[in-house]
Amino acid sequence: MKPTPDLCDDFPDQVQVLAPILRNFGGRRQFCGTIVTVSCPEDNSKVKELLATPGEGRVLVVDGNASQRCAYLGDMLAAKAADNNWSGIVINGYIRDVDQIEATEIGVQALGTFPVKTDKRGLGEIDLPVNFGGITFIPGHYLYADNNGIVVSKTPLYD
Repeated sequence: MKPTPDLCDDFPDQVQVLAPILRNFGGRRQFCGTIVTVSCPEDNSKVKELLATPGEGRVLVVDGNASQRCAYLGDMLAAKAADNNWSGIVINGYIRDVDQIEATEIGVQALGTFPVKTDKRGLGEIDLPVNFGGITFIPGHYLYADNNGIVVSKTPLYD
């Protein structure tokens, strides 16, 4: 994968660039894949459900509405995502178990850390466009992430 600055230089009219709001936490610092979305305010039931399925190199984009009351991802879900071949997880929210996630072969970007887990009420919507950080994440589009930031494109930017 080319670094995101190169993608921005090579494809300036094809990429949307996420505002610099997320930090890189996963053991995989550079990741890319087809977008799958979930919107789930303060409930990670749907996140858990999705990460239990074959990831096939995709990226899960979680819109937690930037809630500062809970963490959407912990070490067990990150390990499950890695085992199921998800490329990465992008979270408009917080994570916990940071040291363990950093040692897991999965890309993770989130707003920050918070030690409290979410409620489990089965709430959330899967595969709808979600918007945060100044861009819209559309299921089936392509996401590229590294320490420089996140860019999204309607089509793959390279083979």
